[in-house]
Amino acid sequence: MEATNESNQQILLVPDLAHRLAAIDIGSNSMRLIVAEPLRDGTYRILDEERESTRLGRSLNSTGRLAPDAIEHTLTALRNFKKIAEGFQVAELRTIATCAVREAANGAELCQRAKEEVGVEIEVISSDLEAHLAFFSVQRAFDLTDKNTVVADIGGGSTEIVLASGGVIEGVYSTPLGAVRLTEQFPGSDQGVATPQSHAELIAAIDRCLRKTVPKPFFIPHLLIGSGGTFTSLGEMIMAAKGQQNIPIRGYAVTRAQVSHLLDRLRKLPVKARKSIPGLSPDRADIIVAGLAVIDRLMLRFHVNVLQIHSRGVRDGLLLTMIDQSLGHASEDPRDRETAVERFAAACSGDALHGGQVAKLAGRIYEQLVELFPLDPTDRPFLEAAARLQDVGYLINYDQHHKHSYHLILNSRLAGFRPRELELIANIARYHRGAEPKKRHENFAKLNKAERNRVRRLAAILRIAGGLDRSHTQQVRDVLVSRAENTLLFRAVAEENPEVDIWGARRRSEFFEQVFHVALAIDWQGAIGPPPNAAAPAVHAPYSVSADLSAGEPAR
Repeated sequence: MEATNESNQQILLVPDLAHRLAAIDIGSNSMRLIVAEPLRDGTYRILDEERESTRLGRSLNSTGRLAPDAIEHTLTALRNFKKIAEGFQVAELRTIATCAVREAANGAELCQRAKEEVGVEIEVISSDLEAHLAFFSVQRAFDLTDKNTVVADIGGGSTEIVLASGGVIEGVYSTPLGAVRLTEQFPGSDQGVATPQSHAELIAAIDRCLRKTVPKPFFIPHLLIGSGGTFTSLGEMIMAAKGQQNIPIRGYAVTRAQVSHLLDRLRKLPVKARKSIPGLSPDRADIIVAGLAVIDRLMLRFHVNVLQIHSRGVRDGLLLTMIDQSLGHASEDPRDRETAVERFAAACSGDALHGGQVAKLAGRIYEQLVELFPLDPTDRPFLEAAARLQDVGYLINYDQHHKHSYHLILNSRLAGFRPRELELIANIARYHRGAEPKKRHENFAKLNKAERNRVRRLAAILRIAGGLDRSHTQQVRDVLVSRAENTLLFRAVAEENPEVDIWGARRRSEFFEQVFHVALAIDWQGAIGPPPNAAAPAVHAPYSVSADLSAGEPAR
């Protein structure tokens, strides 16, 4: 039996020689190449790695442009990296660029030259995708189950921060707190020594940026995981000082006291002296103080006393994504939206039965309203997805779960949905309870007028459908919709009178009436005909049905 298990394990880990992959990450401080062979368990074996310090983001903050010599250095390194990848006969090479190229006025020029002169297509990724790739790398390396986690990826031009609970992203924030950028903004003396005044200004600037960019944390994190060269250098310096060079850097734990003491020591040293610090790469000596300052203030901001280091990051996340796609793991059927929604709801420990029931009722209401109002039938999948996912915010907490549902859905990257469609679904779920949509709400304001009207209509329907399973017992089998003059009648079909569910739906009817400009009556219809001696449904004062539905405002 043991021999069989060992044989199965060997089969699982056999590399797929026909699918060697390479990934290049063009950052603000350095470029990195990784060449790998995918393994059939979704991991990989590294064949080669290369790094080149190009300082592409140098002077970007002051000029808004990439320096000509930095562009030439980058193109030379890119040419060499391509030759290395070709030497390994890779089946696919992907090259991404982050903050420096993203922000520079002449970033497109670099991409064009890379295509024409080197034969490499550079994909300039958004800060959001950059953060997701960093998080994906962490997620595959650490067990995040049942943990509230902060992931920070510090680069030369920016720091991406991801807040997650149970391995599900709740918030993504990009800050201009790059080690190169901050070093240029707060240079200290000619020798790189941080004077007390310049250091105080640096710390104050980081704190201001974090307060402005990252909202007050909604949880006390169990874990802060840092990726990027600054975090790796931090771990290697501490390990060298303790004589621990032979232990793995991934997962190495560092206390805030260690960060603060090291920061205080290095800021008082000139750059030349820092270059001799064991564990610190000489080409990072001039920017390490700014990088450590960011780490120190992140730990303070999130009330974390211990962090763990992740030795990989964005390029690892990119490579893992490529491997998943090559092995068919990324999405077994990219068009199967329902499967993607169900998996995400399960990952958030959502109430699957309640969500499914609300989706069913919302869909039934919508298909009947399409016959009565100028609604788009193609919106139904978005409504049903929002219904299934409306309560995923319970993962964070109950009181504000509708707001957390918005963030979780928005950052879910569900297969089969475009980013704009996820924005709609997230907004619909956001308003399944609580306040009505308002333009002063940041999430709602990001939508155009047509999208805002769609969200209002779909959220109004979702509220009624959610009320019809207020008891979470799935008593209501169907909803029959009819219209009589200025009144819509919803009859909840159930074996027994679902009093709690009808009460729940009636409590949520006002917003529906405002959006559709009708009075709404909700009552019970027995599974076989109407119940005996059923009281006439209560009818609210009617709204004018002549009002323009697209206006989104009630006309009394």
